[in-house]
Amino acid sequence: MSIIVICFETMRSIHGAIKEILWTAVLLAVFLSMSHLIFGVWQPLIAVESGSMEPHIYKGDVVIVNAKKDVITWEEGKNLNYTSFGDYGDVILYKRFGTSEKVIHRAMYYVDVNEPMWEGGPSAPHSGYITKGDNPTTNKYYDQQGSVSYMTPIKKEWVVGVAEFRIPKIGYITLAFRKIVGGLI
Repeated sequence: MSIIVICFETMRSIHGAIKEILWTAVLLAVFLSMSHLIFGVWQPLIAVESGSMEPHIYKGDVVIVNAKKDVITWEEGKNLNYTSFGDYGDVILYKRFGTSEKVIHRAMYYVDVNEPMWEGGPSAPHSGYITKGDNPTTNKYYDQQGSVSYMTPIKKEWVVGVAEFRIPKIGYITLAFRKIVGGLI
């Protein structure tokens, strides 16, 4: 008789675990769907991995990105008196060279193909944004002048979205997890 009770209790535990997993999957699907509807991206929360945007966005912050918003450059923001994260224009999340690697920096201005990318600089190989981190110590030059996006303006289709909000420090959880998992792979 006790074997039947143990089997019944085990089945009840397994059923409970399956139920919890299914509810978690449903909630995750709802969250992702709502994120896509509201922000236009499946993953609107991005953990910042470097200090290149200090003093406005810090390593370990989580930034909420909106793909449905048009980009306002630093140049346009100055003319409109529009600021975001402590300076003119929008901070954008973009795919570096169109790959899966992402960078979060400020859109400074937009250039068309064959226009100089900066004063006295080379012609742009294609139209796109000239970007730069806000940190005056680590980002003295435009991304296109250095290794971040060397000689390559950010095409509009490479822009994942515009940073809307930041949540301080909670991204350290994600960064620590990536470091642990990365060390195991």
